[in-house]
Amino acid sequence: MKYVILQGDGMADYPVDSLGGKTPLEVAAAPHMDWLASHGIFGLAYTIPEGFPPGSDVGNMSILGYDPALYHTGRSPLEAASMGVALGPEDVAFRCNLVTLKKEKDGAIMEDFTAGHISSEEGAEVIADLNRDLGANGVEFYPGVSYRHLMVWRRGEEGMLTTPPHDITDREIAPYLPQGTGSEKLRALMQASETLLSRHPVNQRREANGKKRATSIWFWGQGRAPTLPSLKERFGIQGGVISAVDIINGLGVYAGLERVRVPGITGFFDTNYQGKGEYGLRALEEKDFIFIHVEAPDEAGHMGNVEEKIRAIENFDEKVVGTLLRGMERWPDWRILLLPDHPTPIALKTHAPDPVPFVLFCSNSKEEKKGIGYNERDARKTGIVVKQAFKLIDALIGGKKPWTETSL
Repeated sequence: MKYVILQGDGMADYPVDSLGGKTPLEVAAAPHMDWLASHGIFGLAYTIPEGFPPGSDVGNMSILGYDPALYHTGRSPLEAASMGVALGPEDVAFRCNLVTLKKEKDGAIMEDFTAGHISSEEGAEVIADLNRDLGANGVEFYPGVSYRHLMVWRRGEEGMLTTPPHDITDREIAPYLPQGTGSEKLRALMQASETLLSRHPVNQRREANGKKRATSIWFWGQGRAPTLPSLKERFGIQGGVISAVDIINGLGVYAGLERVRVPGITGFFDTNYQGKGEYGLRALEEKDFIFIHVEAPDEAGHMGNVEEKIRAIENFDEKVVGTLLRGMERWPDWRILLLPDHPTPIALKTHAPDPVPFVLFCSNSKEEKKGIGYNERDARKTGIVVKQAFKLIDALIGGKKPWTETSL
């Protein structure tokens, strides 16, 4: 038996006025996801437990079968694992975004939480200089992908309140700066970074080319290293993970999954969708399980760009889902679980905790439901609800039924 999870990050949405009250999933041409919805078990799943922030760390932990209430310690320890940064039991990892702040008369506004989607090469150059100038007294900086980097505070504090920068686009930053025990150190580092970045050669080159400058660092998502049982320990399977972002690859490390490296994947609209599908099939020649993640719909949601979100969904459908479906026929028995980790509504430009549409399809399924498409509205109509999405993996691998059915 072969098992596949396909995760289109942030695909789910709210109705959009410019789309005539439809969501991007309703408007996008997605025949392969529609086919799965009409032939599989289709409904809504709660990936974000009540009381948890609707982040990709929580959502993907649920999707991979780990109850966040038991295992979640923060997103940044997962990113550290992906980057090969070892954490001791008293060490705290922080996400370190490169951001663009717009100075105003009385403060500063979060203009761009991606610093204009700074390249990984530029980001690495900046982070190296930050580590040289600011890395001391237990503070270490590590380069990641694009604007997404890591700071580790050895024997540090973790109880302070921090805010994801993508939650405060176009807002005054002062109310959202780190607060609580240990926050003074974080604020001092952020302020010091502004001085360094104001004269950094990367910014000089970006400005000369008409690109946004990275004007500051921003800390959030802190936590200590979690302890998770691997999927092999739980289910006796060998698996792999395909993603361009560290949080997913780090979760894969803790789940005991092998990272499958695909050329040209970026975590943005220009990612190698086709390669993810093809390398996923190649991995299944040797493994029982593959988890494929695509970041692009989430990025479009954060930007409030409905056209790019529709395009990202269509690329995901044709080049990832379609490629997998066309190639899975080489095996007699297989199952696919398809869903996003959370909605990233165009109207909000950030994550929401609402349930998401999911499909569980088995290769021996003969049923077809007419007039069903893969979208939020049709998922709601089925009356199938999974209150705890972390149980879906038991349905995917063990065939157990974690959903309830109601007549809506």
